[in-house]
Amino acid sequence: MSIKSNIPQIAALRMRVERRFGKPLATHADFLALVDEIEKQQRQHISESTLERVWGYSTRGYDNVSLRTLDVLAFYGEGVHWAEFCALLAKEAGDESEFFDSKTVTIAELTTGDVVRIGWLPDRLCEVRYLGEGRFVAERCENSTMRPGDSFECLEFVLGKPLSMCNFCREGIPSGTYVAGKHHGLTTLHIL
Repeated sequence: MSIKSNIPQIAALRMRVERRFGKPLATHADFLALVDEIEKQQRQHISESTLERVWGYSTRGYDNVSLRTLDVLAFYGEGVHWAEFCALLAKEAGDESEFFDSKTVTIAELTTGDVVRIGWLPDRLCEVRYLGEGRFVAERCENSTMRPGDSFECLEFVLGKPLSMCNFCREGIPSGTYVAGKHHGLTTLHIL
């Protein structure tokens, strides 16, 4: 029996295997080392080319994975067989989608120059000025990595949800995406 390799459960399995292995699998040597480790620990053999296909490292175009391969990898990553691993993921994930009713500030509500006060745990507080077109600049920051003058893009702020600030720039230098309230979300949200 074979299973399509592009399903979310296989992506989660790859992450668990890499966590146990101690690093991402990025080179042919990494796959050879994993083959060796699995053989020593489980007395099971999987070829490095099979592992490379599971990780999308191979250019051979295979898009299926055998149940045996998934069983061996799930046992390596979590100590259970594939079916049990999938059940474990479902239990861990709970509900991954939800409707919520929370205080929200969107850019449609703002006019250029408006200031929004945001806060998150443990004691972060920032005031950001709306520049227009989804762009903000920090004006006042307390106990935060974000500093006055930092800028970012955002379409909405939601109380109780993490805030992803895209195209985050410090001193004009892009730094990627910055997330505030990663675990508990925003705890303060007001238009001043």
